Amino acid sequence: MIVVDNVLISDEIAEAQFVCDLNKCKGGCCEEGDAGAPLEDAELDIMVDLYEKIKPYLTPAAIAEIERKGKYVYHREFGWVTPTLGGDNEICVYGSRDEKGIIKCAFEQAYYDGVIGWKKPISCHFFPIIQKNGKKGDYDRMNYEPRPTLCSPACSLGKKLKVPVYQFLKEPIIRKYGEDFYNALEKAATEYYPQKKK
Repeated sequence: MIVVDNVLISDEIAEAQFVCDLNKCKGGCCEEGDAGAPLEDAELDIMVDLYEKIKPYLTPAAIAEIERKGKYVYHREFGWVTPTLGGDNEICVYGSRDEKGIIKCAFEQAYYDGVIGWKKPISCHFFPIIQKNGKKGDYDRMNYEPRPTLCSPACSLGKKLKVPVYQFLKEPIIRKYGEDFYNALEKAATEYYPQKKK
């Protein structure tokens, strides 16, 4: 276990290697699971505010589902989550398949097009790290939880390229906790897991 500030980080985040291989997994993390993407409270208003701007990136079925269910829904186990589209293998309503069958996020596409300044929910950005905020002063937690079959190509590619999980997810880690946090995590990872250095 690595501890930085008030965050408990599983050893696997430093030890394991991972690089998404979208041509093989097709963005399956946007549809495989028990619910939509978990959302932080602060993200709820963001999604409402940005909806009209990302609407052109959505499928007609997704728009109909959002207008029926809402921009987000409450799940008993996971709290606020994105709605899913039952007619398409429970894909997130904000996702759609491109010509290669790869699921693309409407928020992320709009972000790359310069339409919005918010990339996507932090839980999506972090995957395959599952990050949970501590309650009432408790520690935040970061655990490495790739899907066994879905993420096997990413695990293989990560090993081939020798990229540790924390390096692959540098952007969301900094987005959530800042550069000083990332630098402290990297220092701990390279000191205690030197065999993983390139």
